Amino acid sequence: MQPANPTESAELAKVAQQVAERSSRILGDFVQKQTASLSAAMRDELGIAKAFMDLYARLAASPALLASASMSLWLDQMRVLQASWMKALGVQVPAVAEPVKGDWRFKDEEWSTNFLFDYIKQSYLVAARHIQQLVANVEGLAPESQRKVVFFTRQYVEALAPSNFLMTNPQVLRETLASGGQNLVRGLNNLLADLERGGGELRISMTDEAAFQLGRNVATSPGKVIFQNELMQLIQYLPITSQVYRRPLVIIPPWINKYYILDLREKNSFIRWAVEQGHTVFVLSWVNPDARLAQKGFEDYMRDGALAAMEAVSRATGEREMNVIGYCLGGTLLGATLGYLAAKNDDRVKSATYFVSLLDFSQPGELGVFIDEQSVANLERKMNERGYLEGSEMASTFNLMRGNDLVWSFVVNNYLLGKDPFPFDLLYWNADSTRMPA
Repeated sequence: MQPANPTESAELAKVAQQVAERSSRILGDFVQKQTASLSAAMRDELGIAKAFMDLYARLAASPALLASASMSLWLDQMRVLQASWMKALGVQVPAVAEPVKGDWRFKDEEWSTNFLFDYIKQSYLVAARHIQQLVANVEGLAPESQRKVVFFTRQYVEALAPSNFLMTNPQVLRETLASGGQNLVRGLNNLLADLERGGGELRISMTDEAAFQLGRNVATSPGKVIFQNELMQLIQYLPITSQVYRRPLVIIPPWINKYYILDLREKNSFIRWAVEQGHTVFVLSWVNPDARLAQKGFEDYMRDGALAAMEAVSRATGEREMNVIGYCLGGTLLGATLGYLAAKNDDRVKSATYFVSLLDFSQPGELGVFIDEQSVANLERKMNERGYLEGSEMASTFNLMRGNDLVWSFVVNNYLLGKDPFPFDLLYWNADSTRMPA
């Protein structure tokens, strides 16, 4: 497959040169990191290997369950094969398996109109369903092991989706033929660029980061820093109404993300909306800590974060009473702070609002995969070694919880189709992660 004209040939040569230059730089970083990476992999910090060994032992002790699941899978696959042959002969028959509504992986019409791709799709969906049902129904596993095998089996199943591979994705095949393979060269260049950004580790681009600049087209609500200490800066936003409410509004964001999630752009900025309603808005902007702040803990974030901000707000406004919003982990901190204030008979917070905040950790959902006793102990050891938890590691954990949307969609778009990611303010913020002290 050759480029169609000299212009395409020149562009292909330019991209190929970038590939060669990036490859040499990345190789050095990659080799340097292998010892540490292999050591971390051998430690199995999440206990994944043990969980799956327990699963295999339970399956070996339940031959009837395994035989029944295998027979059920075989029968469904035969039904898929029969339906595909009927479709190839021009006979319309009901599908054996259909993707759930909103599943972007199979939105291309050829997944339904082409009998071969329809067979690949349905065969995958049937196998995925049976595999996940099997591991979910194994009895006798410890709850933490059950959560891990279910979660990581889903990761495995999602990774093997036919949409993630060149030869089984009709859209990628069409693009490859139409461009003479230039999409794959561009995709390789994108892959190397992401490896370069991660210093030899893959850091998938989710948006065009060059399209955004803080203060220009994100985080544009006017304000100023009125107080700061070693953990945070307190921003007061300028009023835009002739009159304002007497009681100020304080927002506590999470310290594992940047504060401007509530001030992305003018059209979707909660902060701007609140100011337009006449509120005097204050927001904490947390420091991105390094090893020098390794000894800072939750108590410090309460004392030098939430409580210090409340005192600064009172000094700035002359008002003792205030309304407070806690976002995500900031809501967890707010809940603990309110408990502390209640013990001190301090009623300065007149209303507390929680945005996507977890207060009851008895049922953490899929997050429980990463916070059982073994995982937390290993995480604490790792954090103590360098004084903090890297923000990219936390981001990767949260991305895994929505792997199809936050991992594989970009693998297909960036690396197989060779396209640049679309500018998206929310994903720009999502990629702007911060560290957490040990």
